[in-house]
Amino acid sequence: MFGYVRPSPGRLTKEEQEIFSSAYCGLCHTLQRRYYLAARMILNYDLTFLAILLSDGHSCSCCQKSCIVHPLKKHGCAQPNAALDTAADMSVILTWWQLQDGVADHGFWRGLKYRAASLFLRRAYEKARRLQPDFDRNTREQLQALDELEQSGCTAIDPPADTFALLLAGAAETVEDRTRRRILRQMFYHLGRWIYLTDAADDLKKDLRSGSYNPLALRFSHVQGVLTPESREELAGTMDRSIEQMSAAFELADFGCWTPIIRSVVYEGMYGVGRAVLDGTFHQRKKREKSNPTRKAGAEL
Repeated sequence: MFGYVRPSPGRLTKEEQEIFSSAYCGLCHTLQRRYYLAARMILNYDLTFLAILLSDGHSCSCCQKSCIVHPLKKHGCAQPNAALDTAADMSVILTWWQLQDGVADHGFWRGLKYRAASLFLRRAYEKARRLQPDFDRNTREQLQALDELEQSGCTAIDPPADTFALLLAGAAETVEDRTRRRILRQMFYHLGRWIYLTDAADDLKKDLRSGSYNPLALRFSHVQGVLTPESREELAGTMDRSIEQMSAAFELADFGCWTPIIRSVVYEGMYGVGRAVLDGTFHQRKKREKSNPTRKAGAEL
């Protein structure tokens, strides 16, 4: 995953920030307990949000724990639960297949780091695959379909974005309640579509330099990896539509104690990140946080 999905900075109360941090720490500890210490290295905001959406929201019980990053001070940590376990399994599977994609895309020498990381993660992946066989199968199939689109040089953005969306939508299939599963499938689908387009925009310059496939380079006008204003506005529109569809689905379910966190993400955080990626400030933290996170990606300054 990519680390784009996060609450809007400064929009949560102190208590809500602590709840979000407890989910982040809870997934981190779950990765260590369920796999091993170094598995914590794959943790990011996207995977934490995955765990939050999979939770029923009826309990946000926390305990105080220290860890290798904070050995002297204990922090709030979500208690072990089924949603964290499932999210940890899926995190390993998603990271494994992301590494395999890196091996395939970067040749022998540039792919060495991906091969090394794959060897390191193999035992964890084999366990995660046994625990979540359907999710692993769907992930593999959608990535294969995505690779075929890339090999064909697909110039439209919808086919690859929708394929990645179907990949992430597979996370909802572990939910037993039929109504909630349908809602989460819709949320994960549009989240996956948005992540794919956001990542493509973020990587546009790098992909043009390396010659890697990027549908935005084939679909939109750009100058040295920077989208023209017209292309930026068009891309922003389709990114924002996915957020709107995701927020509409969010309103149909009760997420309990996680509701303020999810609301901050879908109504502010994702818009802010999308805007920052498109205007080139996402990797410049001060400039990113200074911009109004409630503005849509296509909004003018």
